[in-house]
Amino acid sequence: MSHIRPCREDERTAILAIVNAAAQTYRGVIPADRWHEPYMGADELAREIAAEVAFWGYEQDGVLVAVMGLQPVRDVDLIRHAYVLPGIQRRGIGGALLAELRRSGARRMLVGTWAAADWAIRFYMRHGFALASPAQKTALLKTYWCIPDRQIETSVVLANPPIDEM
Repeated sequence: MSHIRPCREDERTAILAIVNAAAQTYRGVIPADRWHEPYMGADELAREIAAEVAFWGYEQDGVLVAVMGLQPVRDVDLIRHAYVLPGIQRRGIGGALLAELRRSGARRMLVGTWAAADWAIRFYMRHGFALASPAQKTALLKTYWCIPDRQIETSVVLANPPIDEM
């Protein structure tokens, strides 16, 4: 049996295990200067939670197998750290998590991902998100995220609903 639910405080180790296992797909794909091991450490997860990223999980047979964060920032909700364990990807789990988070809010959702992560871009586009233009991307990343310029250069932003020209 499976269900979607908010992650608990005592599941930080499980969240990190999912993120770090699934993020291995970035190795050799994203710019080498953006890759680090582990991809997310305990301190970074703590900072994200302190910054109001609420993690939701997909539990299957009593085991957390996927996570997706939702962070309210100004007038939008950001999808953050969306990962499914590698052995069970492409089975609708990520889509189910995303649909649940879409149902829970009425605000525009934005997601930032690596420009080289074409599989992630396709996933979000299949679920109603549209790519922001390069000019929109830069403005959005500088407005809603706190990331270095190098990450801005190597990222894209997708929006649901799409954003009109800025």
